[in-house]
Amino acid sequence: MLSWWNNVSFANPEAFWLLLIPLFILLRWGFGHRNQFARMRFSTLESSERMPFNFKGFARTWLFVLRVLALCLLITAMARPQSTMKEENISTEGIDIVISIDVSGSMLARDFKPDRLEACKEVAADFVDARENDRMGLVVFAGESFTQTPITTDHKVLKTQLAALKDGMIEDGTAIGMGLATAVNRLKDSEAESKVIILLTDGVNNAGSIDPLTAADIAKEFGCRVYTIGVGSEGEAPFPFSFGGRTVYRNVEVEIDEELLKEIAKKTGGNYYRAVDRESLQNIYKEIDKLEKTKIEVATLQRVSEEFYPLLFIAGLLLFFELFLRYLILRSIP
Repeated sequence: MLSWWNNVSFANPEAFWLLLIPLFILLRWGFGHRNQFARMRFSTLESSERMPFNFKGFARTWLFVLRVLALCLLITAMARPQSTMKEENISTEGIDIVISIDVSGSMLARDFKPDRLEACKEVAADFVDARENDRMGLVVFAGESFTQTPITTDHKVLKTQLAALKDGMIEDGTAIGMGLATAVNRLKDSEAESKVIILLTDGVNNAGSIDPLTAADIAKEFGCRVYTIGVGSEGEAPFPFSFGGRTVYRNVEVEIDEELLKEIAKKTGGNYYRAVDRESLQNIYKEIDKLEKTKIEVATLQRVSEEFYPLLFIAGLLLFFELFLRYLILRSIP
């Protein structure tokens, strides 16, 4: 009931000023009704307590109130209460996105907290949450590549698969061309207006049977825009090594083929970014999110229904009841 009332508006709210008339009449009637009886003094009220209830006297007293209530309802009906129903038809022009992530051993470097791979997984998950209207997929690569999650609208499944990524799930190496080609293969049959690949790596191409620039040409041919991200701090970064049954960290020179990543992005109409820490990686994803906005069209249909008919019906019933009492039940026969 309350939710219905929240949707009610009045087409003629100025009509409520007329409620001052029944209010004035009620106040005047109240004072006059109180003074129209003669006052009598009794030594005791014992006899009045045994007096039977007089229905006619009680009903005659409130005849006027019924008429005033009916008048108030008629004035409210004049204000034309209306209920509004809104329907929204939302059409989206989604974007198909594939995230291709390097899971080679170098992604365990500790220049990101806790390491490069974990930071990339967590930031990518936030990006997935922000793209609720898009279909997305996940490709992983190291010495070779494969599809971890096909293009899907089920972002919960995608995030679960993203969280499952770990070092050692593929033969070690950095096959950038393979990672890009597998992502293109996921998008080549897509009918989306925009097809985007986010390619993230921390190394130099040293494995795989497909040259990265050849894969970039294929991406361009199928209308895929590639955003490349080089992950790694400037200079040296602590890498894990196994020594005597335990893991030790040693600073190693960070090598990222930035010229190759820039060329891939340029060929396909994308951009190249360098992420030197977790914060800069987050900012890169935010910038890509702004560049690749999903188009959403909302068509609103508004339906208005007149709600004054029940008020007229109740007012009519009150007037009928008042006339029924006045001229039939309470009629005085001389």
